[in-house]
Amino acid sequence: MPHETPKELLRLNEAAPRLFRNACLLGIAGLVVSLLIAVSVDGGVKRAYHSYLMNFCYFLSLSLGGLVFVMIQHLSRAGWSVVVRRISEAVAANVLFLVVLFVPILFGMHHLFPWTREELVASDPLLQWKQPYLNVPFFIIRCLIYFGVWCGLSYFLLRWSQEQDDSRSPALTLRMERWSAPGILLFAITVTFASFDLLMSRDPHWFSTIYGVYYFGGSFLGFVSLLPVIFFALRLNGYIRRSVTAEHFHDLGKLMLGFTVFWAYIAFSQFLLIWYADLPEETGWYARRLEGQWGWLSFLLLAGHFIIPFIGLLFRYPKRRLRYLAPWGLFILVMHWLDLYWLSMPEFYWGVEGADTGVIPFHLLDLTTLLGIGGFFLAGTIQWLRDCSLIPEGDPRLKESLSFENA
Repeated sequence: MPHETPKELLRLNEAAPRLFRNACLLGIAGLVVSLLIAVSVDGGVKRAYHSYLMNFCYFLSLSLGGLVFVMIQHLSRAGWSVVVRRISEAVAANVLFLVVLFVPILFGMHHLFPWTREELVASDPLLQWKQPYLNVPFFIIRCLIYFGVWCGLSYFLLRWSQEQDDSRSPALTLRMERWSAPGILLFAITVTFASFDLLMSRDPHWFSTIYGVYYFGGSFLGFVSLLPVIFFALRLNGYIRRSVTAEHFHDLGKLMLGFTVFWAYIAFSQFLLIWYADLPEETGWYARRLEGQWGWLSFLLLAGHFIIPFIGLLFRYPKRRLRYLAPWGLFILVMHWLDLYWLSMPEFYWGVEGADTGVIPFHLLDLTTLLGIGGFFLAGTIQWLRDCSLIPEGDPRLKESLSFENA
């Protein structure tokens, strides 16, 4: 039975090609400038690869956060989130474009991962012991599995949702629910190992079994913080002004608050267990992040990634008003970027004799690669949304979502 949707702009229509073109131009400009900087300064190629990997993992985390959000909504048969799910599906499906952007990382593995350098492996017994897992062919195989799982889940969940706009078939809802059950298990396994491979293995002497949960927590928080920013931009241009209400923003704000606390809990748990054990091979990872300028960034993350947004989102008022919630979302996205910088960039000095490891190696390349990958990420989102409604108009729970009210 057709659902009554508010009379408003729910399709990008003729704006989509222009937005897509501008986003692609931003992406091309960012990566071209990055390439020019890389080849024009000493050590620029290595520095560019490190910036590229960090920013790639940042945007990958947003897509993965969107994917798990969509699967959770299907598994829980949630009604409130139907009107925000199409945007979530599009962000999740961007992982298909990120596969292409992952290719340069394979060419720069020698600069990024110490375990790919034969001279280091030959002189390091621990790296030799880890070679059955940390080797290039097996790394590539694992990445193919990760992206295969993510691409398959995100593509079909989006495609079936779009098909339902025309067919209005409840059977598609049941199909998405059934696929989300094994999908979320595969997601948990692949995201955990991907975080080990792409980030943790950059210091192959250090390990943490909670690292995957840490990356997941930041990914989900980053994604639910991105949603208010996207809806704010859409509303400024006249889209979705009635279907998504203060009630939906209130729930997104509660998720932002909840996962701010969750991220802080996981981050502190990892730090407490490792620091209290006081094993040199484990505490060294944190010691590098507490010396010199890195110590200031660590305290900035404590304040900016937890204390400030926790206080700001604790009250009802800012969670129900998009003009306040969107700036909080943008603030958390910046903190999430700094968090991944803190996780990744100290390893820029790994194995470099005489390097001043207390200095943050900030470079213009960090911003140009951010704009480059971000431009293509935005273009991908627009591409997935250009021929469909911005809300799932055929979902049988749409009426429930449109009339949703918080208790």
